[in-house]
Amino acid sequence: MNTKNLVLMAMLVAVGAALYLIIPGINGGMKPDFMLTMMFIGILLFRDVKSVFILTIATGVLSGLFSTFPLGFLPNIVDKLITGFVFYAVIKLFKSISSNLIASTVLVGLGTLLSGFIFLSVAIFILAVDIPFTLLYAILTVVLPTVALNGIAFFLINPIVTKILERSSFHKPVTN
Repeated sequence: MNTKNLVLMAMLVAVGAALYLIIPGINGGMKPDFMLTMMFIGILLFRDVKSVFILTIATGVLSGLFSTFPLGFLPNIVDKLITGFVFYAVIKLFKSISSNLIASTVLVGLGTLLSGFIFLSVAIFILAVDIPFTLLYAILTVVLPTVALNGIAFFLINPIVTKILERSSFHKPVTN
């Protein structure tokens, strides 16, 4: 793993953190997780286990630190680790799909849905966080809007990042 890749991953996580901090909370303070979008972009750019591990841990810890959800630190780390490696496995299985923007956007939406479900499941069932609404209600009112917002954000941000990398010294950021 070279320093350029680490710097780019750090920048992606930092942009995700900045977006996460400026986006207002919805439905009781829960926030859409744009750090997840940046993590997915990083996984698409750097397809090796070490990079995925670094991205998921960094994203999970920062999401947990900034979380407005009660006891949200542990669910964020668990959620990002599982979601990141599932997303990585899907990308490795379907390499040709990941180069298509529409297919990648759909994968990001599905990854966001998985992430939201894992986060809420860990928070409700393992940590026994008392949420004043049911899991289904939380999925309908927070997770599904987040899926849409993350999909739109990915659709807009990914081509920009790709163009910047093409114009810079990153000729081919994907490592196999």
